[in-house]
Amino acid sequence: MKQVSILVPESAVMEAVADPRYMFTAANQFLVSAGKAPLFEVQLVGQNKEVRLHDGVFSVHADKVLEEVKRTDLVVIPALFGDMQQAIEKNQAIIPWIVQQHQKGAEVASLCVGAFLLASTGLLDGKKCSTHWAFYNEFRETFPQVEVTDGSIITDEHGLYSSGGANSYWNLLLYLLEKYTDRDTAILAAKYFAIDIDRNNQSAFAMFKGQKDHKDKEIKQTQDFIEANYQDKISVDQLADSVAVSRRSFERRFKQATGNTVVEYLQRVKIEAAKRSFESSRKNINEVMYAVGYTDTKAFRTVFKKLTGLTPIEYRNKYNKEV
Repeated sequence: MKQVSILVPESAVMEAVADPRYMFTAANQFLVSAGKAPLFEVQLVGQNKEVRLHDGVFSVHADKVLEEVKRTDLVVIPALFGDMQQAIEKNQAIIPWIVQQHQKGAEVASLCVGAFLLASTGLLDGKKCSTHWAFYNEFRETFPQVEVTDGSIITDEHGLYSSGGANSYWNLLLYLLEKYTDRDTAILAAKYFAIDIDRNNQSAFAMFKGQKDHKDKEIKQTQDFIEANYQDKISVDQLADSVAVSRRSFERRFKQATGNTVVEYLQRVKIEAAKRSFESSRKNINEVMYAVGYTDTKAFRTVFKKLTGLTPIEYRNKYNKEV
């Protein structure tokens, strides 16, 4: 039997506790129906037997407290809710327990922004990790030693797993289920839970909002200028001159403040504008391309696909109900 320990930390998202339990217990039923033995022993584990979530709206009864779990095969860290730093502080007692279980051979999987708790253990240092796209900047600032993989839904490094944002954690649960059982069981679970199996990118869901939580006045001024004039032809030299900073210093400061190079930032702002246009207008691909400042069709399509995971046509067809 595989011991699956689903943590119930303070500030956990209720669904991110219930869903993995549902997945692995349902998998046991699938296995039994196929004439096989159930594989998973699922338990909810908390610092206390009763954990109140969402300001006391929900109460979860843990099967065991941390001290009662001597060894497990998989630790699942659910998504957290609210302020991430406060959530980490509330769950300090869980951090050494996760490290201890990993040292004993357990694999550890974080769901969505549960990655903040996993990264707090130090186990992800020097490794790749995914989390909700809206928390990329905060995660990078908090854990600069961890490599955030933009757009990815699943990361798998040395027994440490992470998932992208919100419901994409179902894809990680399917990934783990297939690893522990077989492809047929994973496909059955995907159909049962109506999940698009093998979806590996969350870029199409991301909304780019330039990182402005910094104190570099000239760079903020530049960001505002780019966002107001993205449709124009803008050069790095022009931007550096506008704030009276040498190009080399300007590029270094821009990357440090925003997490993007100047060119990357320009591309992201343009593509974000193109996405909004595809979602809400009847403009064709070329009209949108020209409106956001691109004149090269191939370049526009290449950058759009790189940042969203979809071609312009695929994106328009997916999100514009009038198409």
